[in-house]
Amino acid sequence: MRALSTAATGMAAQELNVEVISNNIANMNTVGFKRQRAEFQDLLYQDQEQVGSQSDSTGTVVPTGLQVGSGVKAGSIYRITQQGSMTQTSNPLDVAIQGAGYLQVQLPSGETAYTRAGNLSVNNSGVLVTDQGYPILPQITIPTGATNITISQSGLVSATVPGSSTPSNLGQLQLASFINEAGLEGLGDNLWQVSGASGAAVVAQPGQNGLGTLLQGYTEASNVDPVSEITNLIVAQRAYEMNSKVITTADQMLATSVQEKS
Repeated sequence: MRALSTAATGMAAQELNVEVISNNIANMNTVGFKRQRAEFQDLLYQDQEQVGSQSDSTGTVVPTGLQVGSGVKAGSIYRITQQGSMTQTSNPLDVAIQGAGYLQVQLPSGETAYTRAGNLSVNNSGVLVTDQGYPILPQITIPTGATNITISQSGLVSATVPGSSTPSNLGQLQLASFINEAGLEGLGDNLWQVSGASGAAVVAQPGQNGLGTLLQGYTEASNVDPVSEITNLIVAQRAYEMNSKVITTADQMLATSVQEKS
């Protein structure tokens, strides 16, 4: 009976849906996290009577035909890049991106990754780094003993260094944008990298070319909405249960057929 395999595809799809939702909920408090949504596609149809075929010798056309679907499959897991709320940290090295754009990060391999997580600090050389210790690009060094560190909305980093009473320019932060940011490949650790779907990075100063601006002393919170995720979880659970019920019903029908034939 086809219903058994069709319902099994539905259960597998809803299991994946729950896995995506659980990852969203698990990252509710992850800085810069972007929630994901599972999307599905119907499988091939079996034609028992083809649409548009003729039902008699006079040329009468069948208006709808008989097509029976074979279930569902995962189409994609889409990343929703909606802006998260701003969280004040009072750390002068933290920055939140208000609008589009990603900070550039240098990986140990020398490749460039991208992040929305602006919870920054300095390493033992004074270089501005992520919480994993990866340098922000362009690389900026905060001198020992520097005070009054300021990061402007346009990304200009300045501070008062020992021996000077006026602020010194320490460097310029830049942001990267992508024609399809949902196509970035996730690496974990709040990092993404370029893929064939995202397009190449376009780098500019904050506030230029449609990029957002920086807000010092803040980080961007996850864009996960707990109420929506719990609602989606309940819907996925009910859908899973209904597919399970279909399998139970189909099994009972098969058992009845076997009993009648025996």
